[in-house]
Amino acid sequence: MRRLLTAPPARRSLTAGAVLLAAASALASASASTASASTADGGRHHGRHQVDYVALGDSYASAPLVPTQVDTTCLRSDQNYASLVARSSRAALTDVTCPGATTADMAAPQGSVPAQFDALDRGTDLVTLTVGGNDIGFSTVLGTCAKLSASDPAGAPCRSYLTGKGTDQISDAVARTAPKVADVLRGIHRRAPHARVVVVGYPDLFPDDGVGCTGAKVPLAAGDFSFLRDKEKELNAMLARQARRGGAEYVNTYSPTVGHDLCRPAEQRWIETFAPETPAAPVHPNAAGERAMAGAAERVLTRHWWHR
Repeated sequence: MRRLLTAPPARRSLTAGAVLLAAASALASASASTASASTADGGRHHGRHQVDYVALGDSYASAPLVPTQVDTTCLRSDQNYASLVARSSRAALTDVTCPGATTADMAAPQGSVPAQFDALDRGTDLVTLTVGGNDIGFSTVLGTCAKLSASDPAGAPCRSYLTGKGTDQISDAVARTAPKVADVLRGIHRRAPHARVVVVGYPDLFPDDGVGCTGAKVPLAAGDFSFLRDKEKELNAMLARQARRGGAEYVNTYSPTVGHDLCRPAEQRWIETFAPETPAAPVHPNAAGERAMAGAAERVLTRHWWHR
């Protein structure tokens, strides 16, 4: 079987904040149901064997509320980055991505949703993984920041709250998540020893220049935008390091999405606000954002092709 393996061994009347919290609750409730895997149309590609592709990860990978939703349990879209990558390469996709997923949900059930690792086997050729955001509680952080912004919209109340006891709670959470990501990568390699493993990072959510857009649709204090931007960059940097150390490749989706964050006008926005105008979960990629993530992944995946 041909394999893609050349990696080195080795979210009317609700407030915007309420919309985010309601959507976050809906995403988390997906973990109490049963997931189904979706398979992209495949076949032969230029005479080569079809690639067996498994997509693992959380809501940034499943694309909740982005049309068309093909799994109501895990709010999975057929326009998520994995589906786009699979169609462009004619790979056979088993997509088990699910909102609310943490590193623990790779090897153990997510409520009644089976462990995502159950989709892997020795015949798996390619694995993509987006995980870590839920481990550090980023949705909860955003809900907290939205609530705190009302008290000091021109300041940085969320940064003060999260760093006010002499420690940076998000940085600490990122550090605690690193060994969990390393364990996930080891688990993938054990179950799919021949697979090319690719860690797909998180896209640019906040203005890269740190200049915010405080308002009803983005209820964050002006001084908290740069803080949250930096915390996302820390998360992505950790994922990149763990990929390198864990025999995987890393897809940088942040750089290609700079200029399309949640503060941009609707026609330029690839990340939705706390009150989405385009179908997507709050502070998540819309269809254009998923296309950008797919493009970044494809650029990495097409660097090398391992033929049988």
